[in-house]
Amino acid sequence: MDTITTSQFVEKLPVLETFYDALPQENYVPVPDDWFVAVTDVVQSRVAIRDGKFKAVNMAGVAMITAVMNALGHQKMPYIFGGDGSAIAFAPQDYAVISDVLARTRTWVGGELLLELRAAIVPVHVIRDLGCDIQVAGLFVSKAITNYAFIGRGVAMAETLMKKGEYEIARAADGEYPDLSGLSCRWMPIEKQDSKIISMIVEAADGENQIPEKIMKDLLNMINADTADGHPAPESQVKFKWPAEGVTLEAKATGTSKFKLYGIALLALILNKTGWCMGGFNPDHYRKQLSLNTDYRKIQDGIRMTLSLEVLKVDELRNFLEKHRIAGHLKYGLSEQDQAILTCFVPSITSDDHYHFMDGAGGGYAAAADNLH
Repeated sequence: MDTITTSQFVEKLPVLETFYDALPQENYVPVPDDWFVAVTDVVQSRVAIRDGKFKAVNMAGVAMITAVMNALGHQKMPYIFGGDGSAIAFAPQDYAVISDVLARTRTWVGGELLLELRAAIVPVHVIRDLGCDIQVAGLFVSKAITNYAFIGRGVAMAETLMKKGEYEIARAADGEYPDLSGLSCRWMPIEKQDSKIISMIVEAADGENQIPEKIMKDLLNMINADTADGHPAPESQVKFKWPAEGVTLEAKATGTSKFKLYGIALLALILNKTGWCMGGFNPDHYRKQLSLNTDYRKIQDGIRMTLSLEVLKVDELRNFLEKHRIAGHLKYGLSEQDQAILTCFVPSITSDDHYHFMDGAGGGYAAAADNLH
């Protein structure tokens, strides 16, 4: 009997309505044993971020998702963005296409972003043989977008094997690039007055399978996880600006001239200022959908969030996490910065299924992972 395809698996996945629904393990479905997990990671991402290349690092992290989606006709796939890399779970039928995409993505990141991208495709049965698992659930983001939550430490194990050089996907030949249509980082960094941008990773303590559910709920209640209170990019904060940032990187990704991209950005600004619509593009609706479709909160073997919090709330959060770390309930990493950045995948500006990947601009998830303790 043929294995279930990637899209068939995703169609049957439960889609959890609230972030709290992603806490119980029984809401997840095991990925089939004959599947694979593709993972990527920017080498020495912290050094690149310190050198001011945070937009390039995030674009390299999103590149695999964009390239795979374009290569497979935008079919639904379980994926997650981790700041300086990404992970995708997929069926054997997609192996040839995805391995080719990863090879080309490595070459593009090296040739155009001047960064080194690691890439590997790890069999799920190997992950399980090593004592980990990979289970997935859909997580409602908006009517147009479903995010994916991963538990079982399987993604982390795939990343560990990748960093050891196992299951590596070699780079393609120079100049052999993937289709990165729709990859964009045109939005300026988001700043919040009287607030800090916090990138947070919270996982089970070493030797434990999961964080006690009550502690997870208490944490989510503290930061109002099921409201937009901590959202760094609420609709009111999303603005078209000029001159647009990130145009050079977008031009490298899509092959579109910088002159044309600046023109598109200027036109969007004018439409937003005037309230006019053009060719099915409604700037007010687009800004609203952008805010809805931003992945500022996610589940990957614990909680990962980029939040906008007042200073007193940051202190409360840190004290809460430290108390439970000392008690042996969890481990955590925090990165504190003044700005958040968006890297976007926009198949069409006239449809609602554009997706926006968020990270902190001062280290973000990469720094939080380094601080995990």
